[in-house]
Amino acid sequence: MPKRILQGVVVSDKQDKTVVVKVERRFTHPLLKKTVRRSKNYHAHDEHKKFKVGDVVEIEETRPISKLKSWVVVDPTA
Repeated sequence: MPKRILQGVVVSDKQDKTVVVKVERRFTHPLLKKTVRRSKNYHAHDEHKKFKVGDVVEIEETRPISKLKSWVVVDPTA
């Protein structure tokens, strides 16, 4: 099964080797037919601490690293 990849914005980098990424999804409401925006925060592993608040990053699903972390930041330069 392929790993999911999501795109979002870093909203916190205060933790050691962890960033909090806000991922926003848009969908059409089934009854009102209006576009609705929903967001969710994901804790992602950032081994080299290179991402700062405001950076747009991609995160990839991985094995559980800790209680909250099951995502890792994809390095675009690799």
